[in-house]
Order: sequence, then structure tokens, then C-alpha cells
Amino acid sequence: MDRNTFTGLFLILIIFGASFYFFKPSEAEIQKERERQKKEATTKTAGPAARNIAPAAVRTPDSATLKGPFGAALTGAEQTSVLENENLKLTFSNKGGRIFSAEVKGAKTFDGRPLILFNGPGNKFGFKLNAAGRVFNTNELFFTPKQNNGELSMRAMYGPGQYLEYRYALKPGSNKVEFNINVVGMQQVISGNSLTLNWESTLLQQEQSIESEHRYSAPYYKYLNEGVDNLSEAKDDKKELTEDKIQWFSFKQHFFSAVLINKNGFDKGSLEVRIPTGNREVKWYGANMDLPYTHQADQAYSMEFYFGSNKFSALKAQGYELEKQVNMGYWPLKYINRFIVLPLFNLLESFNWGYGLIILVLTVILKLVLMPLTYKSYLSMAKMRVLKPEMDEIKGKVGDDNPTLLQQEYLKLYKKAGVNPLGGCLPMLLQLPIVMAFFFFFPNLFELRGESFLWMKDLSTYDEFVKFGFTIPFIGDHLSLMCLLMTASQLVQAYYNNLTSGSAANNQMKYIGYIMPIIFLGVLNSYPSGLNYYYFLANMMTFGLQFIIRRMVDDEKIHAMIQENKAKPEEKRKKSKFQQRLDDYMRQQQALPKGKK
Repeated sequence: MDRNTFTGLFLILIIFGASFYFFKPSEAEIQKERERQKKEATTKTAGPAARNIAPAAVRTPDSATLKGPFGAALTGAEQTSVLENENLKLTFSNKGGRIFSAEVKGAKTFDGRPLILFNGPGNKFGFKLNAAGRVFNTNELFFTPKQNNGELSMRAMYGPGQYLEYRYALKPGSNKVEFNINVVGMQQVISGNSLTLNWESTLLQQEQSIESEHRYSAPYYKYLNEGVDNLSEAKDDKKELTEDKIQWFSFKQHFFSAVLINKNGFDKGSLEVRIPTGNREVKWYGANMDLPYTHQADQAYSMEFYFGSNKFSALKAQGYELEKQVNMGYWPLKYINRFIVLPLFNLLESFNWGYGLIILVLTVILKLVLMPLTYKSYLSMAKMRVLKPEMDEIKGKVGDDNPTLLQQEYLKLYKKAGVNPLGGCLPMLLQLPIVMAFFFFFPNLFELRGESFLWMKDLSTYDEFVKFGFTIPFIGDHLSLMCLLMTASQLVQAYYNNLTSGSAANNQMKYIGYIMPIIFLGVLNSYPSGLNYYYFLANMMTFGLQFIIRRMVDDEKIHAMIQENKAKPEEKRKKSKFQQRLDDYMRQQQALPKGKK
């Protein structure tokens, strides 16, 4: 060690010794610190309830104690405050000044626990501020709370007269939380022309079937001048939102949502969803939204949170087209559900019936409305059944070697008889959108959540008739009794149709009617029992209507009508649009050269 180094170290030791001597605390200061430590120990022993902040107990830091940017906000002890009304219980943390947890009162998870949309460290909310050459994550700053009459202020002091403030207000009977951001006196220290608001949350399981929650959970968003859209429900996804200002975005779970609404819109942003692997974790959502920063002395932003159910009417009452988060299906299914099925369901619900009875009556009404199509379909099938002997005779003469000639002979017979071979299919196809619309309607219907009927404890999820304790491929870890009944009703209907159709289809085609119900058993076994209950009722009513129509339709009269039509001169036969197209096709075939027919 050289002489200069030794001299430097010696001087440093002298400085340290002098500082300890001249700046040591007085006896009064030592006693004050002991009392403070004793008070903190008492507070920790008192438990979580003692951590709720009372405004009088909060000490606002004096500007003299601030040492550098956000000096007093960089350290502290995490404490909580609560805003509560009839619908919500919101717990706030002074660390980050954020909503720590959001509980929807009056609702429970499938296993009876309080329904909490998000909770604890899995939820992050705040800005990354570039101030004075440093980046501060406000989610890590300690805010000073001040609470009064349903309002809560969270303020992080940057310096004298400079602070970031979150103001929350919860009105009685509301699911909306007013949220205002104030950036005061920081126009000279914050860099850039925008502030990026970051919100991350891990959604926890609320329903019996976590697979269903995966299926119906996704981030949604709406531009100011466009419709509602969403990220993928089935896989990890990320989207940059730059087409227009973003009016709101939502962390949507199956039956509940957390939404942040900005009336003036975020300039741009990004949304992300990931499927986590942790126990009882449904999805991870992340949002980064840019707010314009114009370096005003007092920059204010006005927003709203919505925490609550995805009940269509409840979301619609909030405005901003939040109800479009409820997936009513693709076009035209969503219009059928929204403007036909849902109003009819709401009308039946107004009678205060049980939901099992409502679904029954709803099915009866729709089947009666669709009965003319069912009758027309069956009548067309009866005509084809009567024609089958003549079709078999034609097939015997022509054989199977020339399918084109066989088809032409069939068409000639249809033309003479005045029969449309597609007449049985078209009415059924017209009914298909109604059947498919319910596939989206019932799984997304909040009203069924927690409602029981017969042995089904919750119509919004599957009923566990048999719980295997292990997973069977294609079936899952359980067997639903209502799904079994629905499958049995489809098999009965398929058997009856094969007996009465008299179609020219071969045996392999007939077996399809038996294979499809087995496929549906595997697909629908994990779907809501309310949906399977509707399909069961619909199948049984269709079978009943077909049985009644079968009694009403006389095959001999149909045969006589067909023979009478065949005996008429061609110019006197009443032609349908199908017959006209058939004539045009026949003329085109006759005009072709022999080698091209």
C-alpha cells in the first residue's frame, strides 16, 4: 500500500468517526424511536383487520422529508383500505395505490367461496414514468391514502407540490367505480408525450368446469368508432390496438368481467392473453394503454371501472355496448339469439317460473312456431317414401353401371310426379340456425348460473352423474346424465326416421343417424346441463310431432295425388321453382352432344 492510499484511508476513518460523534441521536430521539417500534409490533400482532387504514392514522409526509424524486414513496409498509357498497367490496393497497382485490357481493364460486375477480400480487396496475432520468414503476411506490364518504384518494408525492394521484369513488348500488388520475406539477420532470397504463391480472377459477372457463374467457375491447372485438379464447394471443382510440377494454371471464372505460379513449394500446399452468388459474391478461400527456401543470384523466356479472341486461345498462362481450354466436345466430330467443326468455322469466320450466316452455313455443316447416319436411319425405317402389324399379332396369343415366331417370320421375327430392331437407336446414343458436345461447346465459332443476344442481355447467376419478379419452372425467338422455333421444329419433323415411339411401347412410349421437355425447358431455336439457326436450318434441304428423298423413292419398299429377299433360302440371329448374336442366342435357351427356 503506497503512502497516498494510506493517507486517504486514514482521512476517511477520521470523517466516519467524527460523523458518528457529532450526528449521534439524542436520548429523546432514541426514546421516540423505541415507542414507534413498539407501536409497529403491536399493529402486526393485531392481525389483518388492524391493517385497514383509517384516514386519521395516516401521516402525510412533509416536503422537508422528501429526498429526491418520489423519495418518501420509495419505502413503506403495505396497508389496505376498503370501499364497499351493496354490490362490491373493493380492497385497495397503498403499495401502487391500486385495487388489491375486487369481490362481487352476493355471488359465490362453485365451491362456496366469495367470488373475487382478482386478488393480491397476481394483479398489477400502474404507470412506468420516465422522470428526472429515471424510470419509476408506480406499482412499487407507496401512496398515501385519504378516505371520505365512499371516496378514496391515493397520492404518491414526487416532491413539494408534485404528485401522482388516483381518486376512486363507489356510489351506493353501483357496479361502477369512478377512477380519476391526476398528474400535478410534474410537467417539467416527466419525459415523452404519453403515459402508458399497465394492468396485469391472473384470473382464478370460479366455475366447476375450468375447461368451460377457458372456452369462454378472453380480453375484449372496443374502439371509439367501431364495434366490439376480442382476442383468442383458445390459445395465447397478443394484439396491437392502433386502428382508432380505444374506448374500453375488458378482462372477461366466463360469467364475470373487470372493465376499464375511458370516455375520451386511449390513444393506442396492446392486449395479451396467456393460458397459465398454475392450479386453479384460468387466464393471464395483460394490457398496456397509452394516455396523451401534454405537460400541463394539472393533467387529469377521467375513467370508470366496471366489476360485475356478464348478464346481458346488466352489461347493457352500463352503456358503451358492454353487452357485446356476451358471445351470442356468429352471423346470423347472434341476431336470432339477441332479437328472438333472449326477449322471449326474458318474457318467460318475468313470470318468476323456475328455469327448468322456462326452458321447457321456450322449447314448446319454438317447436310450435317451426311446426309448419316440420310438417312440410315430413310431407316431402312421405312423397319420397311413396315413390320408392318406382325408384327401385327404375334402378332395376338401368342398373348401377350408369349413375348418370340413373339420375336422369330419377329426375324424369320427380318431374312427372311433381315431387321435390330436396323438399324434406330444405325445411330442416331452415330450422338448423335455431338449433345452432342455442349452442351459444345457453352456455353464455348468466341467469342459469347456480340455478338447479331436478338432479341438476347448476344448469350453467354439467351434472356429474358418474365421477370416474380419472380421464377417459373423448369423454372426460365424468358422465352427464342429461347428456346421456339427450343422446338416447337422438338415437330414438334416428331409429324412427329410418323406419318411416323410406328413402333410397343405403344402409351405410342410415347408420350415420346412429353415429352422430355418439359423437355428440363426447362433445356435449362437458357442456351445460341446461343446453343438454333443451336438446333433449327438442328431440322428444320433434319425435312427438313426427308421430302425430305420421298419423295425419295418408300414404294412399299421397300416392293417388302423385298418380293423378303424372297423368296430367305436362303443360297443365303446376310447376314449382324446383320443377322449373329441373325442366331447364333436362333441356340442357338433351341439347348436349351424345358424347358429352
